[in-house]
Amino acid sequence: MASKRFKEALKLVEGKKAYPLTQAVDVLKKFPRTKFDESVDLAFKLSVDPKQSDQMVRGTVPLPHGSGKKVRILVFAEGTQAEAAKAAGAEHVGYKDIITKIKGGWFDFDIAIATPDTMQEVRKLGKELGPKGLMPNPKTGTVTEDLAKAVNEFKAGRVEFKMDKSANLHVSIAKASFEAGQIKDNARAVIEAVLKARPASAKGTYLTTCTLSTTMSPGVRIDTREFLAA
Repeated sequence: MASKRFKEALKLVEGKKAYPLTQAVDVLKKFPRTKFDESVDLAFKLSVDPKQSDQMVRGTVPLPHGSGKKVRILVFAEGTQAEAAKAAGAEHVGYKDIITKIKGGWFDFDIAIATPDTMQEVRKLGKELGPKGLMPNPKTGTVTEDLAKAVNEFKAGRVEFKMDKSANLHVSIAKASFEAGQIKDNARAVIEAVLKARPASAKGTYLTTCTLSTTMSPGVRIDTREFLAA
């Protein structure tokens, strides 16, 4: 059953109307606030076939104003590269010792980054990291020699996006306490990145719907034509 707050927010949304981004953010900012600082999310429905490997949509994008979240980073590295990762602020750094912990059920991190030479062993964690979307991948900048750069970028607000098995894609882009302009800038960056990630083999309409919401709010549909025309 919908809460009173949700019903009040729903009154501010005009049915299935698709709003220009600026208006969508303005509507979102008028929603009744909760006692905690909700996440602001974008949800996309894509018209691609998730079963086709050449139609997978994934990537990373730097948020102009950060995500507002504290990101816990794990780095698989040894020697001087491990030291560089620690100096950059990674919460957890290690190699085979970390692999053993993960096999034992430890997942106290949000992003995993690895050096190329550790991937031979890290790949064996497919059953553990894969379903959680935590497997390092060159396409998302999480397999790299430049660990300090990667750690700094993710700490500063670089977020990863990846389509699920139903061709849906969700990205947390801000906190409800952000100013409207900050939410709009972050949303624009993510929408443009998802459009840019369109597979070459995708036919017809690629982006079916794009919806903005907070953790506890109804969704506000965004009219993406302004981005398609850019």
